[in-house]
Amino acid sequence: MATLKVNGQSVTVEVEEDTPLLWAIREQLGLTGTKYGCGVAQCGSCTVHIDGEAVRSCVYPVGALSGEEEITTIEGLSEDASHPVQQAWAELDIPQCGYCQPGMIMAVSGLLKENPNPTDEDIDAAITNICRCGTLARVRKGIHLAVKKS
Repeated sequence: MATLKVNGQSVTVEVEEDTPLLWAIREQLGLTGTKYGCGVAQCGSCTVHIDGEAVRSCVYPVGALSGEEEITTIEGLSEDASHPVQQAWAELDIPQCGYCQPGMIMAVSGLLKENPNPTDEDIDAAITNICRCGTLARVRKGIHLAVKKS
């Protein structure tokens, strides 16, 4: 058993300490916006925020959390898709299949929290998520539009 703070609410999950946070979020809490992609922290589909920092939840064990950290999933980023990154994604029609986009949006919103006006070089260094559809050029445009919307 572990107590977590997810999207502003304290919740209890029944998992082993070495269970990846991804599975607690998806299987125990039913928050399926966070996706499984590779299972080795390479693709970024599973990105969530822990205390505002973008983290790949597929390799982050629940046992590493004290229960005090604030975990934010794509469902908790905004109630009505009003976050500037979500607005930019919708305005530019960035996703193709969309599978990786919740993780991409969480990674980008984490970047913009740390660096509100990133250069293309900053984006290249920080956004290492993989999109098999090849929307990465549109993602970059979306990041710059989100900066303007912030």
